[in-house]
Amino acid sequence: MDKQDLIEKVSIDKEYLMNFEKEIVDLYEAGKIHSPIHLSGGNEDQLIEIFKNVKDEDWVFSTWRSHYHALLKSKNPEWLKNEILEDRSIHANSNQYKIFSSAIVGGILPIAVGTAMGIRQKNSGEHVWCFVGDMASKMGAFSECTQYAGGQDLPITFVVEDNGIGVYTPTNEVWKNGRADIIKYEYERRYPHYGIGKWVDF
Repeated sequence: MDKQDLIEKVSIDKEYLMNFEKEIVDLYEAGKIHSPIHLSGGNEDQLIEIFKNVKDEDWVFSTWRSHYHALLKSKNPEWLKNEILEDRSIHANSNQYKIFSSAIVGGILPIAVGTAMGIRQKNSGEHVWCFVGDMASKMGAFSECTQYAGGQDLPITFVVEDNGIGVYTPTNEVWKNGRADIIKYEYERRYPHYGIGKWVDF
């Protein structure tokens, strides 16, 4: 049995989340953490509500700002604190708790969809929860993954966490929330994809 199995899971509420991040701040300021950290904050209520629907057997895919996701999924602050102290703040991963995070913007999207495909093939009853930031949601990978997942009716839910900023750049200033001039029309084709619709002996 893994020693983590012996640790009783704790109840995670808003105050607990905020106090955990405050402890990480204190450890960072004391020089105990030797790599970049990405702290969560301001989204406690929303995540607590979402995670009411996340089951132990589900998979959670997160970005570099994964502390709250990992806490709410694992309910094991000691494990997560150790990950952070071991310089894995921005890529805390666990097969046991089914948590996968990556510092690559949009990098988790196709992996999360692939996991959902595997779940569908096994008919295992698990579900995938994929968290991305608002800037990542503007990427082509997000559009492709959400369209494919929807078209294949995969067991995956995408959650866009919108704080209005990608790194230090306002998302709306970059993308303008504009739409290109697009004309779409529908038609019934007369000929097949290639050729004239019959074999010709040349």
